[in-house]
Amino acid sequence: MLAFYYFIPNALSLFFASSSIVLLGIVHFIERKRHKKSFTFGLIVCLTTISFGSLFTNLHNEKRHDTHYLKLATTEQPITFRIKSLLKPSLYSEKYIIDILNIGDRTAYGKALLNVAKSDSTSRLDVDNIYTTKTALNPIQNPLNPNQFDYKAYLEKQYIYKQLSTTTPQLFLISTEKHTIYGYADAIRKHINSSLNTYHFSADELSIINALILGQRQDISKDITTHYINAGAIHILAVSGLHVGLILYLLTFLFKPLHRFKNGKLIAGIIIIILLWCFAIIAGLSSSVTRAVTMFSIVAFAMHSKRPTNIYNTLAFSILILVLCKPLILFDVGFQLSYLAVIAIVSIQPLLANLWTPKYYIPKKLWDVFTVTLAAQFGVLPISLFYFHQIPGLFFIANLLIIPFLGVILGLGILVIALASVALLPQFLADFYGGIIGLMNTLMAWISQHDAFLLKGISFSLLQVLSGYLIIVFLIGYFKNSTYKWLRLTFISIVVFYGVLIYSEFESSDSSFTVFHKSRYTILGKKENKALNIASNLDSIDHFRSLESYVTEQRIGSTRFDTLQSLYRYNDRYVLLIDSLGVYNLTNLNPDYIILINSPKINLNRLLKTLQPKAIIADGSNYKSYVARWKTTCLKTRIPFHSTYEKGAFIMEY
Repeated sequence: MLAFYYFIPNALSLFFASSSIVLLGIVHFIERKRHKKSFTFGLIVCLTTISFGSLFTNLHNEKRHDTHYLKLATTEQPITFRIKSLLKPSLYSEKYIIDILNIGDRTAYGKALLNVAKSDSTSRLDVDNIYTTKTALNPIQNPLNPNQFDYKAYLEKQYIYKQLSTTTPQLFLISTEKHTIYGYADAIRKHINSSLNTYHFSADELSIINALILGQRQDISKDITTHYINAGAIHILAVSGLHVGLILYLLTFLFKPLHRFKNGKLIAGIIIIILLWCFAIIAGLSSSVTRAVTMFSIVAFAMHSKRPTNIYNTLAFSILILVLCKPLILFDVGFQLSYLAVIAIVSIQPLLANLWTPKYYIPKKLWDVFTVTLAAQFGVLPISLFYFHQIPGLFFIANLLIIPFLGVILGLGILVIALASVALLPQFLADFYGGIIGLMNTLMAWISQHDAFLLKGISFSLLQVLSGYLIIVFLIGYFKNSTYKWLRLTFISIVVFYGVLIYSEFESSDSSFTVFHKSRYTILGKKENKALNIASNLDSIDHFRSLESYVTEQRIGSTRFDTLQSLYRYNDRYVLLIDSLGVYNLTNLNPDYIILINSPKINLNRLLKTLQPKAIIADGSNYKSYVARWKTTCLKTRIPFHSTYEKGAFIMEY
């Protein structure tokens, strides 16, 4: 994190890393016979890990390569690239991550985003295919409205800095040979899907099978995804720790007879780890799959070794391995959620399980599932509110209905895929498994319909996340130790949390006027403390969904909708709206700001001389050609010009 937010030269990182490791070796040699290490030793260990973290972050920074495409001229040069992976398509385009290979006749390096416009003849590009195109690399757009998801920053944490937007006819195929492990994995998945297609699975059933077993969620419909999210069971569709843990359990049970032989436990462990990584490869080595398999490979090694193990050390070691291989995985939401959930399960679940001990088998298993689910929810609650702003109140029902049978569903799914791949799958088994997937989808749809139990629009700041986890940590400490010290720390953490809450409420109590960006429409917002007045020319309030994140983050309590007016006044500042009619007859009034909407046919030079505004604003309802012409005029007359196409929303605080 230090190296990500602050620039540290490579030479300095290397110097600190080498110096700290030498110093650590010296101190360790001096204290090698001490049972308990000194404070100095612990401090040097911390400094060593920080310096190595900085070094590895710099080493993984792809922009440092001299051949990175950001350092090469890309205009009017053909670009050759390889398809690396498929992303979930948008409404208008198929999306891919690509590796740049050449720009013109020069070797290039780096990852980029590829957008291929959809058409009737568009088919998905295969992983590892190599193409060339004359389309230029373009910057990835910043968010145009306040509190909007920053897709550009998200991609930059994956070392993706630019994008190609093209059509299928503009792509020229160079090679279809497989060059990487991602290509072979994609070929295996395509073979599996072509085999499954012969057994008449529905599109929704096939998409869920791909998500559950193969880690591919691109084809899941928006409705199905929404149902699982609202039911609090979206983790079921993402191959992660839950799935890999169940697979590890199944493999451990399958290879348990090997334990009877000499070194059988070690051999079983090696086979299990190999099979886990084979599964990861078939699933495309995505971040979530790689993370989960790395974690459970270390867990499997610990289980099958003869040394005593500690689950917290095992988790910490798996985190260390992951961040050394991919430092910016720290910013991955899935990484944060999965490890927080696992840590919460191993620390909180035993406390919850001890609250009640059922006598019978079925209640005991259901209680175990419930306590595991509840512990995981405690662990991820603060950070889930920060990212997703909602709490699915019926999450325990969804998990109680699915989790006890997920091992069977996964095991049966693997069997179905294996038999289908060799054309030995009986139709009745395919129909039975398709029925199970359909039933699971129906259950999630039914649970998600109960909107009263879905708490949405919850604003949660980063400070609230940190103070929330303080409460959770100290509560766990208190329930484990039951001492006055831990009780005092718990109360202090609660006071800190409420202090942060009051600060967040105070910070959002301001007033502002905003010209939002919306293609083909005009949206103006007047915010006074926690009340928002929206004026727009939209036909339906459904279009206001684009402002949901703004309403949540700004802690808006009430929203009122209105029609557009020609003139607004905020304190001593006037804002004039000029629409397609181009009427602006004003007497004895010079507006501070002029907003141009719906492409008015006006003489801007004359308008500037007549009204003498301080700035001109053009929103997303205008033709881009008009906006470009107005921008040129304002530059000549030295009047500030703000286009929401380029700069995003215009915000005036008062």
